[in-house]
Amino acid sequence: MEYNTERNKLVIPEYGRNVQKMIEYAQSIEDRDERTKTAKAIVQIMGQLNPQFKDAADYSNTLWDHLFIISNFSLDVDSPYPMPEKEALQHKPEKVPYPQHNIRYKHYGKTTEFIIEDIVKREDGPEKDIMIKMLCNFMKMAYTNWNRDSVNDEQIFNNVIDMSKGKIKIPEGLVLNAVAEPVQRNHKSNHKKKKRSRSNGSRGRK
Repeated sequence: MEYNTERNKLVIPEYGRNVQKMIEYAQSIEDRDERTKTAKAIVQIMGQLNPQFKDAADYSNTLWDHLFIISNFSLDVDSPYPMPEKEALQHKPEKVPYPQHNIRYKHYGKTTEFIIEDIVKREDGPEKDIMIKMLCNFMKMAYTNWNRDSVNDEQIFNNVIDMSKGKIKIPEGLVLNAVAEPVQRNHKSNHKKKKRSRSNGSRGRK
């Protein structure tokens, strides 16, 4: 179990700890081509977590800037944009059209399918297990962000197996990070109950 005092400080909290761990993992990859491929996948995930940025100018450039910032400007990859300088981080985003694809599970996004395809090709071992764990944690977070419903680990595992056509095996004993329960629907439900209670009370006083 990890405690907050033992964790690295989140550089850009909006992307969450999972993205920061993905970037830390990318930094540990020795092969430059693989490191670059992983960085591109992470950038797409960052875009999915912050869809409000997609209508801004220099959208892709901003995501790459954030990637380098989170890596403390030490991620050595072939980026479509130069690494930003610490003194000049503000850029006007550029509008990029959102790609349209046939996606089986829309709440996970097309990038998740690309990541699954990449994991399927890798040899079994500790490195692959780490990637599966990070993938499952991201999918669990994405599920609750878009569906506003609670989800158990087993459902996420089943989705991974389904999307990989059974080619990905979930590591034994894998437990995913807890995700805050959505409260929006409960709030509406409580509001309706209070409204009915007031209405019933008014009829009783007549």
